[in-house]
Amino acid sequence: MEQLLTTGNFLAILGAAIAALAGCGSAIGIGYAGSAASGVVAEDPKKFGSTLILQALPGTQGIYGLLIAFIILNKIGFLSGSMAALTAAQGGYFFAASLPIGIVGIVSAIHQGKVCASGIMLISKKPEQIAKAMVYAAMVETYAVLALLISFLIINGIII
Repeated sequence: MEQLLTTGNFLAILGAAIAALAGCGSAIGIGYAGSAASGVVAEDPKKFGSTLILQALPGTQGIYGLLIAFIILNKIGFLSGSMAALTAAQGGYFFAASLPIGIVGIVSAIHQGKVCASGIMLISKKPEQIAKAMVYAAMVETYAVLALLISFLIINGIII
């Protein structure tokens, strides 16, 4: 327990928690898209599959955040029960590594949910336009993928 409370270890675990907060943005984004999808499906139940695809897209940021959290916790030995004694600097590096996916994940998932909700409204009128709706949503996703990449590269560069 003492090892858990040292400054470096605490900062690394806090970083993992921040990365996992991307799931909050995903929940909000999925909620926006789900609200729009429910209205569309109420009018035309055959559009369930198309709307479900767009509703699911904002959930990826939560997965990215969870992945980074697991990578941090695994690298510091938290998951195996033999946690490394991290310096404050090492813990700070892990904390900093979590910020890109934590922050960008929250913001991009919320905005992707709004774009997906608009895409759902598009396919309510013109179902053949689903590919265009998905492209618009994917443009927002790009920044979450870039944040995932930078968080991953920073973590891999931390020497324990």
